Amino acid sequence: MSKYVHRFYTAVSVLAGHGYIKQRLVQAYEGSLTFIDNDDMPSALRKSFAELGRLMNQVAPMNGEGPICASVRKMSIEEADECAHRIIDLYSDLVRLSDSAQKNLPLHIEDKPASTPVLVKTN
Repeated sequence: MSKYVHRFYTAVSVLAGHGYIKQRLVQAYEGSLTFIDNDDMPSALRKSFAELGRLMNQVAPMNGEGPICASVRKMSIEEADECAHRIIDLYSDLVRLSDSAQKNLPLHIEDKPASTPVLVKTN
């Protein structure tokens, strides 16, 4: 799951960068999220991720552009902003889920009495 956290982190970093929201949205989704299979996402996030994918691929491409560019081109600024918020929400949910999975790991190693090293003479 950590590779998906990294991909979403990269997408959120692009969204927080400079440029128009539609350009940043296309770069964030195409550059980091297009190759994530919905079935590989945690079950709690699959529906939200599938809905984001549907929104980002809802328009048939024209003139050699891809479906993501076509879909974002047809979005209003508010719709593009909503998709960006969905990416941020998915990222925070994914981090929260990965943190809760790590809470099950032991946080310390049990103290074991130190044993005296034994020197063995070899010929």
